[in-house]
Parts: sequence; C-alpha cells; structure tokens
Amino acid sequence: MTRGKSKVGILSLGCPRNLVDSENILGRLSLKGCRIVDMDKADIGIVNTCAFIEEAKKESIDAILDLAELKREGKLKKIIVYGCLPSRYGGQLQKELPEVDAFVGRISLNHIRHPFSLTPGHYAYLKICEGCINNCSYCVIPKIKGGLASLDEDSILDRVKLLNKKRVSELNIIGQDITGYGLDLRGDLRLTALLRKIIGKTPNIPWLRLLYLNPARVNDELLDLVKDEPKVCKYIDLPVQHINRRILKLMNRNPGKGKILKLIDKIRKKIPDAAIRTSVIVGFPSETEKDFKELLGFIRDVKFERLGAFIYSREEGTRAFNFKSQVPEKVKRERFDAVMTLQQEISRDVNKKFLGKALEVLIDGTKGGVYTGRTQYDAPEVDGMVYVDSSRSLKPGDLVKVEIKATLEYDLTGKALR
Repeated sequence: MTRGKSKVGILSLGCPRNLVDSENILGRLSLKGCRIVDMDKADIGIVNTCAFIEEAKKESIDAILDLAELKREGKLKKIIVYGCLPSRYGGQLQKELPEVDAFVGRISLNHIRHPFSLTPGHYAYLKICEGCINNCSYCVIPKIKGGLASLDEDSILDRVKLLNKKRVSELNIIGQDITGYGLDLRGDLRLTALLRKIIGKTPNIPWLRLLYLNPARVNDELLDLVKDEPKVCKYIDLPVQHINRRILKLMNRNPGKGKILKLIDKIRKKIPDAAIRTSVIVGFPSETEKDFKELLGFIRDVKFERLGAFIYSREEGTRAFNFKSQVPEKVKRERFDAVMTLQQEISRDVNKKFLGKALEVLIDGTKGGVYTGRTQYDAPEVDGMVYVDSSRSLKPGDLVKVEIKATLEYDLTGKALR
C-alpha cells in the first residue's frame, strides 16, 4: 500500500479529533514515500470516518460509496476506511462494502513528529486525550474509542514545540473531555499542570483555546489559569446537555442542576469577560413539554454567548437506545427549532455589547472582498466571524485591532485600526 510513489488522498470527516488522526495518518504515509494529493489525483483513497450519530454515519457511508464509484471507473486503485465507523461496525462493513480494500479501527494515539497539516497554516489542533470515562447514556464514544486514554506528555510537548516553531497564531487543545487528562496516568487531574507546560513552550503562539471542558471537573485551579493567563482565550466550552434534574439523571450526566448553576455563576464572577459555549440535546427519551420548557427557560436566563443544539439520535449500543417513551421526530425538530430561534435572539443581544469597541481579531482569510476573522470568543468552524474592512494588506494569522461598526445575529463587522 505504501511503497513507491503512491498518490494518496484523504477525506477527513467529523470532529477536529478526527482531523488530528488524519494528519498523523498522512504524516506516516508521507514518511514512507507516498505523495499526498487531492482526491481527484489520487490512486489510493482514504476515508477517516465518523459514526457518532446517524447523520455522521450516513455521511461516512456516502463518502465511501463515492470512492467506490471512482474505483469502478478506474480512477482509484485502492480504498482504505479508517476510524470510528470500522471501530463500530467492522465485520458488518466488510460484508456490505467489498469494494473497500482495508478497514482500520483505532490507531496509535501519540503524535508523530512530522504530521501532514490539514488545517490552514495559522492555526492547529492539539489532541491531548482520547476516549471517555463519562459513560453518558446516549453516547457511543466509549464503544468506539474506549475509556479515557491520555496521550503521553512528551509526545504532546514535542508537537507543541513544532507548532511553536511554525509560529501558528492559535493552538486549539482538544479531546473528548480534556478535563479528564491524567486520570488514567496518575489518578489525578493533570490538565492545568499540562497547560502550564504548554504555555511555557509557546512564546510564539499568542492564542491557546480549550475545547470541551466537562462541568464535573472544571475546578478553581483551571478557572484561575484561564483568568490570569493572557494567551488563554476567555472561551469556556462547557457542554451541559440539559438542565432538568430527571433528564440529567437519565443521561448519566454529572453534575446535576444545582451544581451547573453554581458553576456558571462562578465563571461569570471570576472571568466576567468570558464567553461560555454550551451544547444541549433536545428530544431525549421521555423529555416532556414541561422538561423542554425548563430547558428553554434556562437558556433564556443564562444567555450563553455561544450555543449548539443537537437532536437526540437513538444509537444502538447505548443505554438510552432501550429507554421507553422515545420522542417523535417531528417533536424533536420543533424543539430544536425553538432552541435555535431563542439562541439567535440571545446572540444578537450579546453581540450588541461589542458595538463601538476595539477587539483583537485573528484574520482567517477573505470573503466577498473583505477580510474575515475571529475574536478570542469564537472557535474555528463552529462560531461566528468578524468581517474586517482594512486599508492595509492583511494575511491569515495576523492579529489586528478592529473597531466594531455593526453587529448581526452571529457575526460582527468592523474596521481595522492603524
């Protein structure tokens, strides 16, 4: 597969954690002599799949079928399927997709020294752990990825040194649950200690962003680091999933309602300029209209700066799959629409507070003749953007002060200051 000058293309689906795996896959193949090319020029096609929810599984299967058609047309010689889908359905896939030459489930966790970058040159993702120990009743991740596995600290810091040398402007630290880092290594929470080491080795990287903080393990030590360290984005990615006590218990989510409210209040007081991003699930089995109204009221009261909503996906292999009182799809969709309509109103009001202020903006590129970028309150690919008018030339990775001239539901517009 890897000898000679084979030309390899990849489709990386799903989350940024998959993207990091894809970078490592391509890095290994490149070291073995393969040429990394766009899929239309490849003779070996790789799909790194996602199988988290039904929509992700469908996207993965569709991508495989597209490559199978290219193989039938003689445009591809081999197809390799990596990641979550074969981890979950390996034997079944081999029977149903004979066009695929190899299925590969879990791969080595640690970073390789020379990955092939799939992100724009000015930002990167750093995965510090894999798998999960939370065992939420709706989630199939432990079945796919296994329990928590923290990456070796030396491997992480080697990758950090490389990215610091490349002078990326933003390093996004990711994992299924990065707050659990170290529990499997030494039995204690090691995230804050690791972050201090990362900070010490990133003099050339101005922004560090933390993605996915489980509310049960967000402690004062971590919040103090976010508050006091200038290069750590004031962005708290805190998925709560619901607020109704009964639903949280059925989800096997910790902490419960009272502790969630106390934690949010603590964050607001300790880091008043922080943007809190959360995610919620609507249509969980037995969620009543009253339960849903409680969730809406919670969102309305807290006014999360950033919020994503998911429609509950009934996944075989999870405890919730067999729960009674499944919510009809039509009701799920109505509840999803209600959440997003409410959040649009909240986001519009949140953005208005930036009007007339000067914000630091990381330039990502151009769109429609103007520059586009993000504030520290916006993660790549998932949050809003800033449209920047500038009289001087800017390039991706530049950090510029921008005076905000207008606000939209999710985005901002402004003028770069001299």
